Amino acid sequence: MKKGIIGKKIGMTQIFDEIGNVIPVTVIEAGPCVVAQKKTVEKDGYSSVQLGFEDVAERKLTKAEKGHFAKAGVSMKKHLKEFRLDDAEKMNVGDIVSADVFVKGDRVDVTGITKGRGYSGVIKRWNAHKLRMTHGVGPVHRQPGSMGANSTPSRIYKNKKMAGQYGNEQVTIQNLDVVKVDAEKNLIAVKGAIPGSRGGIVFIRNTVKN
Repeated sequence: MKKGIIGKKIGMTQIFDEIGNVIPVTVIEAGPCVVAQKKTVEKDGYSSVQLGFEDVAERKLTKAEKGHFAKAGVSMKKHLKEFRLDDAEKMNVGDIVSADVFVKGDRVDVTGITKGRGYSGVIKRWNAHKLRMTHGVGPVHRQPGSMGANSTPSRIYKNKKMAGQYGNEQVTIQNLDVVKVDAEKNLIAVKGAIPGSRGGIVFIRNTVKN
């Protein structure tokens, strides 16, 4: 069954399994999320629900956003995300989705925004090789080097790895194991690292891989 929830990255730690193996995990505050909108096959052509996460002051929302929540009759939420769930037809506006939709042993895909590193050179951005840091090399220790041949093709190929914006992009880490679920505190611990800094918003879904 397809499942999904919005969460917030708390940070990384480690836990021990039954035989004492150390498992590095990322702790995510998953939900509680409220169903703010429901789409049906008859009206919209497909079935899905829109989940809202994290309360926000009304003054921080636009007039359109306030009207959206007022129509649904739910409290104001800071983050909205649409999920195509298998049981979306059975859900109603105002229903609560919490961390216990996932259980230990599930495999999930986690989507988040990576840390922004600004304008970066080729060494930091693409792990390019630098020249020897000695006399005689000249002031080109960290420069990208040749861009290509002069006569043919007399241009720079597309997708050439050069300096530029690094990070601050949406990334999905696939096939992560759910190691532990704390339904009372709405916490999910997944094995390994996920994108983003502490406090970043992430979306958790069933993995598309087997």
